[in-house]
Amino acid sequence: MLEHGHTGGLTRSPGALPSSALLERGHLRLLTFNLQVGIQTSAYHHYLTRSWQHVLPNPQRIKRLALVGSVLEQFDVVGLQEVDGGSFRSSRVNQVEYLAAQAKFPHYFQQLNRNLGQFAQHSNGLLSRLTPSHIEEHRLPGMLPGRGAIHVRYGEGPDALHIFVAHLALSHRGRVRQLDYLSDIIEPLRHVVVMGDLNCTPDQLHAHERFSTSLPLHPVKPLLSYPSWQPRRALDHILLSQTLEAAEVRVLDHLFSDHLPIAVDLPLPAACLSSISANVEQ
Repeated sequence: MLEHGHTGGLTRSPGALPSSALLERGHLRLLTFNLQVGIQTSAYHHYLTRSWQHVLPNPQRIKRLALVGSVLEQFDVVGLQEVDGGSFRSSRVNQVEYLAAQAKFPHYFQQLNRNLGQFAQHSNGLLSRLTPSHIEEHRLPGMLPGRGAIHVRYGEGPDALHIFVAHLALSHRGRVRQLDYLSDIIEPLRHVVVMGDLNCTPDQLHAHERFSTSLPLHPVKPLLSYPSWQPRRALDHILLSQTLEAAEVRVLDHLFSDHLPIAVDLPLPAACLSSISANVEQ
């Protein structure tokens, strides 16, 4: 099911770099991060001993978010997974909105994927310094509801830049259906970035024929992101269409979550820059 989203937080933050000035650099700094709702995890036993933080507030959580915000300030477009939209466990703090303010992002979008009322607001998030031309949110198929993807477009026409922020299912069957769904949307597009916690390795992505055909992937060395304290698996990804080439790909230091953030420096093709520049705020 496809729903048309809205762009939240369109008031420009004080000191935010205008989109036109940002584009003069010719590249975007992208980041994806599974925040785990601000729970500090640095050992397997923390999944048990700190599990209460998934349902109850913790006064340390807001301090951690402030530190995360200081790191996010280095980037231009950030995709967030496992953020809370403002419930009892997050002390009523909308973590997407809070991080946008902390890191001085003028635009943000929260996708509520699993609404547990006052107890939890499971969400994805997008933070952007560029003005989006359009945002859509997708409810991904699966046995259990609650997985989603954000589709943001910068610019118009065939050379627009399309960025997807996704959090896929844990089960193989669920991921296959979700990758099928995304493949149908991505296939006709030219300049595409898919980023998020995809809960699968590069080999598993390549084994999905429809997805690897719709988004032929550059042979980038897998970046191990999980578990954050001793990373052994590449589950978090920033995937690029063949029209795009990463200048730098790196893993950031441990930021409390059980996942490590992944960052990419992305030079944009001239035609893509022109499309975006024609549709941004001056």
